[in-house]
Amino acid sequence: MPFARPKKKFYSEDELYEYAVGALARRMRTVAELKRLFRSRIEDVESEYGKTLIELVTRRLKDRGYLNDSQYAAYFSSLRRDNQKFGRQRIVTDLKIKGVHGHVIEKAVDAAFEGVSEEQQAREYLRKKRLVKPKDQKQTARIFRQLTRAGFGTKIIFSILKKWDVDEETLTELESETA
Repeated sequence: MPFARPKKKFYSEDELYEYAVGALARRMRTVAELKRLFRSRIEDVESEYGKTLIELVTRRLKDRGYLNDSQYAAYFSSLRRDNQKFGRQRIVTDLKIKGVHGHVIEKAVDAAFEGVSEEQQAREYLRKKRLVKPKDQKQTARIFRQLTRAGFGTKIIFSILKKWDVDEETLTELESETA
């Protein structure tokens, strides 16, 4: 005999607010992430009541300073830049996935990368990943792909590879691969 599933509990405004404060206490979240969490805790998300409830709780959190996408984006950008040594494009993509609006992302990433040399950032990323000068085409392509995934532009990647004296034939092949 299978176990009976417990009945799903739906939250009132105050209970939803308390749940949100607890979720934000565990880690910072964007407005979009928090709204995704709310969906399973409201009986009818698509109804007018459900939408209003989400907006009320979100507004209350914003008014108290618990929820702020621009602070989140600034913190996230500097954290990813300093700890993981990611490039600008990777951070922009990650913030879009988290549901942050484009103009907020642009401001935060511009502020985070102000005065930062992306080539130096890419070199630090390579050092962190223990990647060294490639010996053949296969290793060159691997480094190229890894730097691309990390969010660095092709101009910066080719600049690094040229300084490593990678042959022109390999660079041409990589360039045609990206086009």
